[in-house]
Amino acid sequence: MCGIVGIMGNHDVAQDIYDSLTVLQHRGQDSAGIMTYKSRFHLKKGNGLVRDIFHTKNMKRLVGNMGIGHVRYPTAGGYESSEAQPFFVNSPYGIALIHNGNLTNYDELKDEVTKKNIRYLNTSSDSEVLLNVLANELLDLHVTTLTPELIFKAIEGVYRRIKGGYAVIAMIAGYGLVAFRDPNGIRPLSIGKKDSGTFLPEYMLASESVALDIQGFDFLADVQPGEAYFIDMNRDVHKKQIVEKKWAPCIFEYVYLARPDSIIDDVSVYKTRLRMGNYLGEKIKKANLDIDVVIPVPDSARSAALAVAQTLGIKYREGLVKNRYIGRTFIMPEQKTRKKSISYKLNPIILELRNRNVLLVDDSIVRGNTSKKIVDMVRRAGAKKVYFASASPALINPCMYGVDMASRKDFIAHNLSVDEIAKVIGVDKLIYQDIDDLVESAKAGNPDIPDFCKACMDGKYPTSDIDEEKLMAIESDRNVGKNGLVDEVNSDQMSFA
Repeated sequence: MCGIVGIMGNHDVAQDIYDSLTVLQHRGQDSAGIMTYKSRFHLKKGNGLVRDIFHTKNMKRLVGNMGIGHVRYPTAGGYESSEAQPFFVNSPYGIALIHNGNLTNYDELKDEVTKKNIRYLNTSSDSEVLLNVLANELLDLHVTTLTPELIFKAIEGVYRRIKGGYAVIAMIAGYGLVAFRDPNGIRPLSIGKKDSGTFLPEYMLASESVALDIQGFDFLADVQPGEAYFIDMNRDVHKKQIVEKKWAPCIFEYVYLARPDSIIDDVSVYKTRLRMGNYLGEKIKKANLDIDVVIPVPDSARSAALAVAQTLGIKYREGLVKNRYIGRTFIMPEQKTRKKSISYKLNPIILELRNRNVLLVDDSIVRGNTSKKIVDMVRRAGAKKVYFASASPALINPCMYGVDMASRKDFIAHNLSVDEIAKVIGVDKLIYQDIDDLVESAKAGNPDIPDFCKACMDGKYPTSDIDEEKLMAIESDRNVGKNGLVDEVNSDQMSFA
């Protein structure tokens, strides 16, 4: 899970990209980068939050009316600042690229790029490999001038070679912005337009529609699975369905990853979470629990918890206050960091918890660390009984497409029953959402989507290359990568021809 943005504007776009990245910060806290184009590429990237990386002197040097930006949450590669995106190559043309997702055939592609195509890789990032695959395909056209048809032909070659879940935005120096999305639509990408009176229209691509909203862009469309866009320097928009659309968008975007004010594939994240709460409330009813109050685990569980309370006819209260200066613990890179952050991320409102039977509602349970800490906190605040409801079904399998669920042993539900998990996290009763109800919650927003990727819940991966051998290999690779040291030094401001 990362956040990506691309803008073609009528002025220097660095500030607009910066502002967009701040509202996509929830998609990645490890690193960020912005690259713009005016006669040459201008780049600033480094480890940390957006606000920590970019300063006035950097922004002044990021000139150009075309640019791309990225916030990173590592799932492939390491944590060094060199892994921050965007990546670029000088040949052919000059290409810069950002990517959200994960390539499942990284090893094969790496061999192709380095041995067959004789390209040197500076990092272990699959995004750098993807960039070089695109460069190879453009180079193989053997032309000096690109046309939209030739660009789409090159992207067709990219689709033939790469596998996994991905949303990609690239800049080709002197030509424009290119964007494409994997055939299953696992990772999201949308496009917006802003009419500028006597000036040329402006265009923006982003992981979530909320980034378009805050910049005043009108939503045009979701980039369809298997579809590519090319926005040239004259602001003409070209698009083509390159490969067959298969449809399997990530269901976890609606559970946790995306902001509630985003709309992905014509499905409102907020409305989906309300429907999740309605379904969950009906299931809780059947358990005949003695509940005094419904308390959400902030922030992403609020919508579902409100709907649970309404369905049950029980009062909803805020009982946990979040420290907004702590990042999302789920996407923190190290287990030790996650545990430490949980301990001072939330604080209870004792008056809402003391001497009450409390139903806690969270979006999901992954490793169980957060849940256990919260339950302990609520009990110390004086709750008589603590029940726990997850708006998501049990998570048991690693995500292969860009979410940091790398190893099955990390999942508390992988080898434990519901009652055993309840005992581990210390609750009187644990209730999970049913997977069919979750799917219906999202599908109600867009009945044209036949199904969603829910491999982390049912083990059914939409790409055909995932088998047990691949799962073991990727788990091993990611775990090795996480043992490396983090280089906390931000890169210097750089300009490239």
